[in-house]
Amino acid sequence: MTKYENQIPTTAGMNIKSLTSILRDSMRRHVERRPTVDIPVERYQADSTLVASDHTQVTWFGHSAFLLEVEGHRLLFDPMLSDRPSPVSWVGTKRFSKELPIQPEDFPALDAIVISHDHYDHLDASSIRKLKSKTNRFIVPLGVRKRLIKWGIPADQITEHQWGDEYSFKGLTLACTPARHFSGRGLFDRDSTLWCSWVIAGRETKVFFSGDSGYGPHFKEIGSKYGPFDLTLMECGQYDERWSNIHMMPEETVQAHLDVGGNVLIPVHWGAFTLAYHAWNEPAERVTRAARTLNVPVVTPVIGETVVFNGEAHEMRSWWRRKQE
Repeated sequence: MTKYENQIPTTAGMNIKSLTSILRDSMRRHVERRPTVDIPVERYQADSTLVASDHTQVTWFGHSAFLLEVEGHRLLFDPMLSDRPSPVSWVGTKRFSKELPIQPEDFPALDAIVISHDHYDHLDASSIRKLKSKTNRFIVPLGVRKRLIKWGIPADQITEHQWGDEYSFKGLTLACTPARHFSGRGLFDRDSTLWCSWVIAGRETKVFFSGDSGYGPHFKEIGSKYGPFDLTLMECGQYDERWSNIHMMPEETVQAHLDVGGNVLIPVHWGAFTLAYHAWNEPAERVTRAARTLNVPVVTPVIGETVVFNGEAHEMRSWWRRKQE
């Protein structure tokens, strides 16, 4: 079985000491790991009769799921739209919001669905099955094709890519670029598929999506080759010092944004599930504080809100600070 590796030595940092501290942290009650009141969600108004906007638009659906509209094309990234990121629907952490901005079956036609890696919180079988009639193109890292075929996606609708591949698609170029992470959906398939970040380059607009990644030199390498970027969507949640090699700390998120040559930053990988031991809204607090310190423009949309990038300044909405009862 093929085993993929990171560019630099990377461990998850799990040992007896860290496992003991994790058990201790799992029993702490003073950290608000889930919101205690309903978080705001905006309904996404889909209209299948309208073409995608020529303006760059992003609609975030919580965690790392987002719709990117760029130069007349709609690309949906990591559409985990189920209640739990788990192999079974009744086990695991439950989504914070009671409802989604849009149900998978109500999406407009999509030019492509793009996947960063095969973990349950990014590649969801139920969501893919419900979305498969919305597009005829799936763009994935090496090894993920077999997952999609198992769920009924025709093989000729899937393109697989390794780091360094550049895929020309309807006037866009999608470059499969490195991340510092791992893969696997079971006990015996760790690192059997590739994980990646994505560059999306149009005629006038460039966007970068980090996927899941620890901080590393690959960000500067990507920036040197493909930057600068008008917009980045960067992982900023589910972190811990014990596994910071595979998930960035929020301050590293801002530095990685600068490394790739980003202009506006949208922090993702938070706001939907409890997958770490920090407070649920701590990622937003820390990443926006770091962004202010380094003069980085940051946009924090409400889940379901469409943000249009048309040259105008965007107000940073601190919606996560609503009083928790």
